[in-house]
Amino acid sequence: MLIAQMTDMHVKPEGVLTFGTVDTAACLARSVDHLNELRPDVVLVTGDLASDGRPQEYATLRQILSRLAAPAYLIPGNHDDRANLRAAFPDHPHLHEGGAFAHYVVEGWPVRLVGLDTTVPGEAGGLMCEARLAWLDAQLAAAPEAPTVIFMHHPPFRTGIGYMDALGLANSEAMGAIIRRNKQVERILCGHVHRPVQVRWCGTLASIAPGTAHQMVLDLAPDAPSRWRLEPPAVQLHLWRADTGLISHTSTIGDFGPARPFTEDGDPA
Repeated sequence: MLIAQMTDMHVKPEGVLTFGTVDTAACLARSVDHLNELRPDVVLVTGDLASDGRPQEYATLRQILSRLAAPAYLIPGNHDDRANLRAAFPDHPHLHEGGAFAHYVVEGWPVRLVGLDTTVPGEAGGLMCEARLAWLDAQLAAAPEAPTVIFMHHPPFRTGIGYMDALGLANSEAMGAIIRRNKQVERILCGHVHRPVQVRWCGTLASIAPGTAHQMVLDLAPDAPSRWRLEPPAVQLHLWRADTGLISHTSTIGDFGPARPFTEDGDPA
């Protein structure tokens, strides 16, 4: 099974630029083309789907995502509006299963997929409240032997990028206690930080994918200012094999020339 992840698209209506510079809709369109070439079985989309959570932005998002060859599973981020997201995707029943929260479980694949809604309306940071913790605990307890991937917007760990850690996930320690009890959790896939980051966390591996448009500046100084830049966008791929578990790759989006074979005079692989 090949699982793709893309995140933090921050889509605006076509032709409207983020920061007056970044065409996030065009960036998403290129990402969709890129993923269709990679041919994943599913695509997990980990939040900040829209720039401001407006219906017109979700209409643009829906139009672009409709070109994906693989099924897409969406969860909201702090830039999203649950009601507008649900209204734009009425044919995605999983978005409507979680009551107050847009989280759900996807069964039927070799890996069980648990989408976790960490957003708090009007807040940049996320929260694992008692209701969300109870829901996650129950879902994991229901299938303790099934290899599981959790996908969520806010990472439950600190990254060392101070200005993003200040907008992190509150009460993540309580979530960590649940993860420690559930050894079937193969990976926790996150967004929010617009950078590739990996860490061993509470007995599993947690990772963040880069954004499909702009990235956050990598500055690990504690007092670093919040800044962005146009580093290459990327998606992540997670290949499930029963004998190895998940094998993860980052695939950069852009035109870097054709693939070339090694020749007798060339350098070896």
